[in-house]
Amino acid sequence: MDKNFKEEFRQIIKFEPPLYKQRYQFVKDLVEKYKPKKVADLGCADCSLLWMLKFCSCIEVLAGLDICANVMKEKMHTLSPLPVDYLQPSERSLTVTLHHGSVAHKDPCMLGFDLVTCIELIEHLEESELKKFPEVVFGFMAPSIVVISTPNSEFNCLLPRVMLYRHPDHKFEWSQAEFQSWALETARCYDYSVEFTGVGHPPTGMEKVGFCTQIGVFFRKYPQSAESVQSEKPMEAVYKTVFKAVYPSLKDEKYLQNAVISEVIFTAQIIKHRLMSKRQEYSDDPERKSKFQLSMDYFSDYLGKVVVEKNMEPFVSGNEVYIPLRTIFSFPKVNRLCGTFEKLCKLIAGKVTLSSDGSAVMFNIEHENEEN
Repeated sequence: MDKNFKEEFRQIIKFEPPLYKQRYQFVKDLVEKYKPKKVADLGCADCSLLWMLKFCSCIEVLAGLDICANVMKEKMHTLSPLPVDYLQPSERSLTVTLHHGSVAHKDPCMLGFDLVTCIELIEHLEESELKKFPEVVFGFMAPSIVVISTPNSEFNCLLPRVMLYRHPDHKFEWSQAEFQSWALETARCYDYSVEFTGVGHPPTGMEKVGFCTQIGVFFRKYPQSAESVQSEKPMEAVYKTVFKAVYPSLKDEKYLQNAVISEVIFTAQIIKHRLMSKRQEYSDDPERKSKFQLSMDYFSDYLGKVVVEKNMEPFVSGNEVYIPLRTIFSFPKVNRLCGTFEKLCKLIAGKVTLSSDGSAVMFNIEHENEEN
């Protein structure tokens, strides 16, 4: 390679987006494609990847592991639920846990994951740890998918200020051939297949050096039997849990009940408002006042369908407005939250003012009539 040609690239090489963001985006794209429910990030460091993944709606369990507890603790607060998560609970459940420990050790808390990510991790491992790493990840944890990224040493000649390794803590950096040889042998030993790719494209004319970050995506060939998991399961935990957050979820009946009550009252108020507006319209016209009768076709436009059942018509009796629960249940969001009419009745029992027979939400409009 011409020395001047190489030096020219050393000065201009720049990745957009930054390389770490490209690596995280690669993982996120993989998650969106394969929809794993349980994801573990080994070597999670400052939790940046975990923070990004917590917004993926398919994920219900997130776990991070790192040898340095202090690094995790600096940013682990970013993984906590926000006030909006309590005000508007998600329909999915989500638990985020951080563990302090080494990837060279087995711990039962890391069993049962669909996807395990090891982003820029293996090059930080000592030789003894690297030897144990495949057995822990592929043999013991045995997730459906494993993603491993590591620097491509062949790209280093294009990076300014890189003399030997890109980071002082790196124990090694592999060429494409070295990484692929290790990955193929690991895949063969543990019944995985592996696909190679990367992020950080080389400049035009330098394609032979490959990606700046090389990536291996491993897929387990056969389902793992429960017997094999149980036979190798350690009796004691070796990791220390340093953080755990359980997000509010509509799968938790407490949060579901609050959401249903709020939505029922909100929906009933909308119907009541429309009813009273129509009633006022008739009241202002003496000729039409005696003919006032709520037409359910008026509400059908709002509901998006024609309601024909007589017992679904809201009505006014004296100072009370009655909104049948069947009508409220017809609204899509209430219907989706409850699933069945029986569950709606159960969730709001004793929490919402109902008619004597429990069939309708009841509002007293005495003060509203006085104001009008």
